[in-house]
Amino acid sequence: MLFGQSLFQSVLDRLDTEDDKSAKDETAHRIRGLNVSFVATVLGGEPAGSSRPDDAYIDNLGNEIPSPEPLPEPEPKEPELPVMPDHLARTSREEVATDLAISPQSTLQSLHEKRRAFAKANHPDSVAPPFREQATTRMMIANQLIDEALRRLVR
Repeated sequence: MLFGQSLFQSVLDRLDTEDDKSAKDETAHRIRGLNVSFVATVLGGEPAGSSRPDDAYIDNLGNEIPSPEPLPEPEPKEPELPVMPDHLARTSREEVATDLAISPQSTLQSLHEKRRAFAKANHPDSVAPPFREQATTRMMIANQLIDEALRRLVR
């Protein structure tokens, strides 16, 4: 404690005296009378923001600049219908089994790889909406065939 004051109070007093010194130094460098913003005016007393910068160019040009002609609207085209991939037409159990090529020598790992590869090509989310029913049918049959092969492996 300095002179009966707490340390905190003495720090506050010192900061106040430093602020007073810096305020005196600041006022010496300030120009009086320019403490508001400076706004230029255009002839006629209008503020600068209301005039367009290209008005002076147009006035000197002598003619009014013609407005560009509107572009013709493009003719609406009919959307092309998606083409169904050939493999989606093969929805019988035998055709899907042929596409999967499951053999008695298939291992657990190879069956999982076949399921992933078949899903990559036939998943309903990866085909156009009109063909999702065929893709769903193919995926259901393929999953059934692979599940049966997995059950035979476990035995």
